[in-house]
Amino acid sequence: MEVRDAGRRDVGAMLDLLAQVNRVHAEGRPDLFRLGTKYGADELAAILEDDDRPVFVAVLNGRVAGYCLCEVHRMEGDPIRRDATTLYIDDLCVDEGVRGRGVGRALYGHAVAWARERGFFDVTLNVWECNPGARAFYEALGMVPMKTCMEQVL
Repeated sequence: MEVRDAGRRDVGAMLDLLAQVNRVHAEGRPDLFRLGTKYGADELAAILEDDDRPVFVAVLNGRVAGYCLCEVHRMEGDPIRRDATTLYIDDLCVDEGVRGRGVGRALYGHAVAWARERGFFDVTLNVWECNPGARAFYEALGMVPMKTCMEQVL
């Protein structure tokens, strides 16, 4: 398996994977999500050109098996928070057909190494409660809850 920076040639495969991950959310929280993709082809192409939005893909047997879309977040000049740079994982998806083969672990490890090499303070992400498998996956990688977002549906 190879993990590398994503390029324009990967957009089609990434759109297919975006639909897979969104389906999990639409099935888990149909009151919030509908089927589709979070980004379109043009949006993904623009993200790939943005230095503050690193994107990595895992290639297995010659095809894109997963992606990790990230954002660089800088906390500077806040009156109570220390200055820090965070790599926020906006979305990580592994193709349903190859889950359990270490693709997600490789993508996450690559993102962490990328951030560590650049002196970032931490890596963060959000997990929807309707996706307990994702939460267990990230906890197994050593992530811990940082804060909790709560809701009361009206």
